[in-house]
Amino acid sequence: MSSTTFTMRMDDSQKKLIAEFAKARGESMAEFILSTALDRIEDEIDVRDWHEAKAEFDADPVTYSMDEIKAEFGVK
Repeated sequence: MSSTTFTMRMDDSQKKLIAEFAKARGESMAEFILSTALDRIEDEIDVRDWHEAKAEFDADPVTYSMDEIKAEFGVK
């Protein structure tokens, strides 16, 4: 896996806050910022997927009981 360097400007109070929070979590600032950004992206994707699934359900609101699902898949 290759990596790259990323430079970010922030004021001193922001840097201090992020550094202290990262340290409390046992992470470097870089680890914390990267994991936080990736978590945010994952959350946004999850929300998008939920909206798509909700729209699909709203267009055809079919539900199945647990007994119907068990019968379909041969589970007792």
